[in-house]
Amino acid sequence: MAEFLTKSRARNIFYGGSIFFVVVFIILTAQSHKYVVEVSTAGMPLSEEVILGKHVWERHSCINCHTLHGEGAYFAPEVGNVMTRWGVQDDPEDAFDTLKGWMEAQPSGIEGRRQMPQFNLTDAEIRGLAEFFRWADQTDTQGWPPNDAG
Repeated sequence: MAEFLTKSRARNIFYGGSIFFVVVFIILTAQSHKYVVEVSTAGMPLSEEVILGKHVWERHSCINCHTLHGEGAYFAPEVGNVMTRWGVQDDPEDAFDTLKGWMEAQPSGIEGRRQMPQFNLTDAEIRGLAEFFRWADQTDTQGWPPNDAG
């Protein structure tokens, strides 16, 4: 004879299952938190200049043309690894000078080529943007995006 699911058995299954999944959720949350804290992806500290550079990036909607670690538009080059490609990732002054020279040379005026607008940024904004790019460049992206050439 088949046994039927009584009200008390159904309640026990509900409470037992709920407790089981809450415990699993707590364990997975603790493990994820431990991983995030111990395995930081930041390669350099988040300084005031990096924060200023992020604000410049957002204010001028650079992501509408450029990608940053694969996120954004594909109209202009990837900038998540631009400091490595330019060979200036280790020196803040070289990074600033190179980016300033690039920004001041825009638009290039080459006919038929995509043109970056002239944003007329201050030296402080360019320095912040260079530091933001250095910060992004030193972030451990675990191999993303897969295109090193950008």
